Amino acid sequence: MKSSLVVRYSFALMCMVFIAACSSRTTGKSAMQASVPVTAAVAVKKDVPVQISTIGNVEAYSTVSVKTRVEGELLRVYFKDGQEVKKGDLLFVIDPRPFVSSLKQYEANLARDKALLKKAEADVIRSEDLVKNGVASQQEYDHYRADFETLKETVKANEAAVINSKLQREYCYIRSPINGRVGKLFVHQGNMVKANDTMLVTINQTKPVYVAFFLPEQRLLKIRECMAQGSVKVDAIIPQNETKPIAGELTFVNNEVNNTTGTILLRATFPNTDEILWPRQFVRVVITLTVAHDAIVIPAQATQTGQEGLYVFVIKPDLTVEYRPVVLGSSFDQEVIVVQGIQPGERIVTDGMFQLVQGSKVEIKNNLGHWAQNNSDPNDGSNSNL
Repeated sequence: MKSSLVVRYSFALMCMVFIAACSSRTTGKSAMQASVPVTAAVAVKKDVPVQISTIGNVEAYSTVSVKTRVEGELLRVYFKDGQEVKKGDLLFVIDPRPFVSSLKQYEANLARDKALLKKAEADVIRSEDLVKNGVASQQEYDHYRADFETLKETVKANEAAVINSKLQREYCYIRSPINGRVGKLFVHQGNMVKANDTMLVTINQTKPVYVAFFLPEQRLLKIRECMAQGSVKVDAIIPQNETKPIAGELTFVNNEVNNTTGTILLRATFPNTDEILWPRQFVRVVITLTVAHDAIVIPAQATQTGQEGLYVFVIKPDLTVEYRPVVLGSSFDQEVIVVQGIQPGERIVTDGMFQLVQGSKVEIKNNLGHWAQNNSDPNDGSNSNL
């Protein structure tokens, strides 16, 4: 009886072991055949502009603060706030009547003194002849001569007073010294203004304009090298209008580095004929230094950082992945240049890599042809940031 139970028990145990082994093999086989869903991209070769990106501030090409040079009543304003004006356009008129009256007085004084000067000159000539003939004394001649010299200087002073009075009258008519756009009017018609004290309006020249920005001093050497080779292109990109960069040229590098911040001031000039750029506006600045020809490019999201440095997962023809260390160059937008480790045409995992190990089987969920086609054209406008 005991022997029969032992046999039955042993047989049951062997069956359980066999079933477990079969189950384990089946499970292991299923696990080995399971594929990890991923998205991927193709490494492509193309020409990539090498650029620096930063934030800049638009500045007026020139700014004029219009003040009065004479005192009086502001009779008339010839523009509206924000209006565009040309050089020489009449902006303000200050009551010229007091200055016209003063001019007439100085002109009358000048005419009187010129008449006296003419008489004094005749007296000198007459007394000189009398002295030669012994009729008049030398003292009388000297008296006439002194009067003549005094009046001659008086006439010069009156001529200067007339010129100054004409200038004062001209200062009553204030004209725009530049082409530009006026701002808010500070003093309205009918108010009294003071000489060299009252600010009337500010004019900003907006065609062209500057965009000023700062870069780390480590960029200075490269910037100067590029400027020595020719013009350096600068694009200004307005927020919410990033598809239409505005082209300009780097025209100024400050003559010293700010030792507090370790940065240097640069400025680019933009024609701004359509006045898209506005003074005090913040824009994104992209400086194009050079072009990296035939660079190998992959999406930046494909790169990961491990204990040994940067790496990517490369998809082999049998749809298994290979751990591949890489050396990266410049990044631009959402892409990066690969200096070493990837060849053009290789497929790179861009999403789902956290479930992968060396040799993992994958299933590609996206259309690789679309990405490769959109990124293989060297003239597609991609931007590279150092």
